[in-house]
Amino acid sequence: MLCRHCQKTKSNRPRGLCWSCYYAPGVRELYPSTSKFARRGVANFNGAAPEPEAPTEAPPGSEEKIRVLMERAANKEALWHPDDVTVATPDGPLVPIIADLPQRQAG
Repeated sequence: MLCRHCQKTKSNRPRGLCWSCYYAPGVRELYPSTSKFARRGVANFNGAAPEPEAPTEAPPGSEEKIRVLMERAANKEALWHPDDVTVATPDGPLVPIIADLPQRQAG
């Protein structure tokens, strides 16, 4: 199989590229991975993410908060905003959000 980019040399690198094209700046990004193990969907991002534009009022663990986190991950934003709602209230102890969940039966 010839290189997908230059169509001159036999491909011997991932993405169906030859050695020269694979290591040429900018060429590798033009061709998606052909591996069945390649990451798909929301990327496994480990960089310095920008802070989200606005905090959320959704309580931790709620479906709304999970949707907000999924949207932030898809946008490659930091998952938590410094002003997001937390379980600690400014004038009291921790809010017992676990107590509101249905108890699982043992056995």
